[in-house]
Amino acid sequence: MTVPEIDPARPEVLFDPVTAYGAAREESPVARMPVPGMGNLWVVTRHEDARAVLADPRFELNANSFMRPPGIPEHCLEHLRTMSEMDGPEHLRLRRLASPAFTARRAAGFRPRIEAIVDALLDALPDDDPVDLLAHFARPLPMDVIGELVGIPAEDRPKWREIGAAVVGGYGPEFIAAIPATIAEARNAVRRRREEPGDDLISQLLHVQDEDGDRFTDTELVTLVWQLVLAGQTPTNLIVNGLEALLAHPDQLAALRADPALMPRAVEELTRWVGPQLLTAPRYTKEEVTIGDVVIGKGEPVTTAIVAANHDPRAFPEPDRLDITRTPAVGHLGYSHGAHFCLGAAFARVETEVALSAVLRRFPDLALAEEPRPTPDGGTWRLASLRVRR
Repeated sequence: MTVPEIDPARPEVLFDPVTAYGAAREESPVARMPVPGMGNLWVVTRHEDARAVLADPRFELNANSFMRPPGIPEHCLEHLRTMSEMDGPEHLRLRRLASPAFTARRAAGFRPRIEAIVDALLDALPDDDPVDLLAHFARPLPMDVIGELVGIPAEDRPKWREIGAAVVGGYGPEFIAAIPATIAEARNAVRRRREEPGDDLISQLLHVQDEDGDRFTDTELVTLVWQLVLAGQTPTNLIVNGLEALLAHPDQLAALRADPALMPRAVEELTRWVGPQLLTAPRYTKEEVTIGDVVIGKGEPVTTAIVAANHDPRAFPEPDRLDITRTPAVGHLGYSHGAHFCLGAAFARVETEVALSAVLRRFPDLALAEEPRPTPDGGTWRLASLRVRR
């Protein structure tokens, strides 16, 4: 079998990843991708195989799975190795301690507080017409939600918004500068809540204890806050991608406006259809593994192409058709799968539902003011702006 190559720097991959990865998927269950500093990366393209890899202990995350940009201060490094980078008992211990705070029930209970944040941001939109919903709504929203979730005082929220903007912007000088700022603010938040407990996530986690008496250390809690900041920016791009998709598909938008109860299903379909994460973090084979007819040697890096798996016709009938009424027999991989299924998925779903619902309710005549341009990013599908008329 010929193994196709996907070059993430080529324009056709950067600006139309669904087509590019889809072509590779139909040719082979596995492709190769040249990555500077890593050599060739194996890319699993089909839904069934991707799902299997993400749940298979023969594929492990290790120190090479996450590239550290140069220039990060030494005192921050202990907080950058999050649960996302751990496997086995170490990961299981932290996951077990954290999971009760991230249930769907807790996310549902947090919905009114998200609704208040969303309403405040929409109230504060500039009078400009058109207005950029990325800059003035979707970008600040996640950090305001995280601030509310972890108990950040109102007077400190502007600093957290700046941090969020730098993090969602991707790797660069602003991102590196945001790391020590985030760690410092997270330390302050943990210290504050140890002294003055409140109705927030950190206060809850400070009192978590398993049957053996195990608890989070302060270092682990600071690291968890950093993980929330990093992963919690996903709704920014999902909200913008989802709004653009709905505005570009008037029939789907009309169906959703006619029946707002479809919103949870619409969010799942939008996550599948235009979710921001294209690839998972590379895992390394602990032994020789065969996928399809392709033999992958021990110690080689393997990623799963979420963008290809979520558009796989073997898993989703007519996968390239946006259908907010879809009830697929299998789940999309927008939040990964297996032991590393996104810890905050329930909160991300609620946040996205609330944001999309409020925008559509507030602006019945919403329309694109211009064709949105994607930001070239080999790992994330994200737009440079979303300028709309109200």
